[in-house]
Amino acid sequence: MTDLFVNEKFIGEVENPTDFVNRTKIERRKNKSLSGFNIMYDEKCDEIKIYTSKGRALRPLIIVENGKSKLTRDHIKKIKEDEIGWKDLEEQSVIEYLDAGEEENAYVALSEEELNEEHTHLEISPMNIFGLCTSLVPYANYDSSSRLNRGSKTQKQSLGLYAANYLLRMDTDVSILHYPQIPIIKTAMHDFSNYDKHPSGQNIVIAVMSYEGYNMQDAVIINKGSVDRGLFRSTYFRPYVVEELRYSGGLVDEICIPNKDAKGYRSENEYKHLEPDGIVYLGASVKEEDVIIGKISPPRFLGELEEFSIAASIKRESSTAIRHGEKGIIDMIVITENEEGNKLIQVRLRDQRIPEIGDKFASRYGQKGVIGAVIRQDDMPFSASGITPDLIFSPHSLPKRMTVSHLIEILGGKVGSLAGKYIDGTTFDVEPEKKLRKELLELGFREDGTETFYNGLTGEQLKAKIFVGNIYYLKLKHMVANKLHTRASGRIQLLTRQPIEGRSKGGGLRLGEMEKDCFVAHGASLLLKERFDSDKTIVHVCENCGLLAIYDKFRSIEYCTKCGNNTTITPIEISYAFKLLLDELKALGMYPRLKLKSKY
Repeated sequence: MTDLFVNEKFIGEVENPTDFVNRTKIERRKNKSLSGFNIMYDEKCDEIKIYTSKGRALRPLIIVENGKSKLTRDHIKKIKEDEIGWKDLEEQSVIEYLDAGEEENAYVALSEEELNEEHTHLEISPMNIFGLCTSLVPYANYDSSSRLNRGSKTQKQSLGLYAANYLLRMDTDVSILHYPQIPIIKTAMHDFSNYDKHPSGQNIVIAVMSYEGYNMQDAVIINKGSVDRGLFRSTYFRPYVVEELRYSGGLVDEICIPNKDAKGYRSENEYKHLEPDGIVYLGASVKEEDVIIGKISPPRFLGELEEFSIAASIKRESSTAIRHGEKGIIDMIVITENEEGNKLIQVRLRDQRIPEIGDKFASRYGQKGVIGAVIRQDDMPFSASGITPDLIFSPHSLPKRMTVSHLIEILGGKVGSLAGKYIDGTTFDVEPEKKLRKELLELGFREDGTETFYNGLTGEQLKAKIFVGNIYYLKLKHMVANKLHTRASGRIQLLTRQPIEGRSKGGGLRLGEMEKDCFVAHGASLLLKERFDSDKTIVHVCENCGLLAIYDKFRSIEYCTKCGNNTTITPIEISYAFKLLLDELKALGMYPRLKLKSKY
């Protein structure tokens, strides 16, 4: 007997499992009221499992009976003429939904030509093995799966028009591409997903070549002329939110221009953009440390508040200023109330981003890289017909990664832009490369996509023919302006006296052994003196017992807690973290001795 489980609960036993499963499937297909469950037979464990629970991932497949698909030519004709739809196909048992369990017992064919008597189902389209973003990658069947995975990820990070009402929204950390374009090479999914309503890239002229070494590894060289004409220009939005909080005892925050007697008052220059109500004016050009919402709060601790003293009137300054490393123009101000009835102020900052060295770009095939140089148009290489590429891509990025579709898109993009048409790059159903080559030849170009190029600096003809064409490129959200991190001096940790962590808090940059080796190899080893003494401290050591001695600076007295005054005490320079280690060892009952020797 075979055990029968429904949603993991044992409910009984079955004599003939295969016959039971087949009869159940037939009944499900006949009676639509029974749909919504899946059944599988696990031969190894000799168990039948039925699942009806919500939240299962289901996928549609065409039913196959006796080696023939139930989706006939007649169905396809009626679908094209809008006589029947998806629901009709479900009701006529042409299509059914399978979950991961039932799929174990299914034998699915990719195409109708492959069908035989053993098949149980047929894929609607072989493209269904991909998700939404991966199916937007053209010529995907020419690439390895790992590159498609990366191509899918890069499309999610690309800038475009994410929502039509972006001007009315207060989204955190978003960018809008100024001139998004529809790709010349599309897949069927571009049409199904209405991609032309929210594109996220631009069609550019690309040359595959090395040039002056600025596109080594994955770096790209970009044409300054194209950038000046608006290529890959975007706007970055950042919201700042402030709430007028209420505290126990009837104390409240106050949004205003802080008085000079407020604790922690900044300089007058930092409040210059505030209007009388304490909020910045619309269209103000602000930079880091500029206050955009002035606020004063009651004292933080009750001990500070004494009824019969001057301290009662002192409030602390708690204004909101522009974050470290940011700048821009005040784009929108919203004054409202939250659900608790507290005053809420939202200010949106707008910053125009022009492509610069360090900004990240990618094609749809996981070929991502940062700008290595922005070169003037008259210094860029140019073709015999006078075409200057917008971007120069390194040929060394191609052999190991085997992104053949990157090259085919350059060829197809060239054909599409010259012939004035969109090229179909749908996976497993692409416009053949031979056809593209033939069309390119008919348009008066070399069929392999290469052209004669000239050096923009010297005017000499380059010895090699350069592969050039059009490709859809994406600007990614990783911009160097959001990642720059510098620090001279600032906040330190209380315990170790070393700089705090984190770019947002104005923390330090950690230098490890490998970074140290880079400085030494570069001939900048003196920089390590500054880098590695962030917690430099001077301690006095007793030369007799090796313990840290005490030095009273005000009375000019130095003595050892163990040996007293009759000993030699020498000041030395060590890291405070090491001094902390010595203290912790002493707390454990260990005796750390410092033996001093003369340098000379």
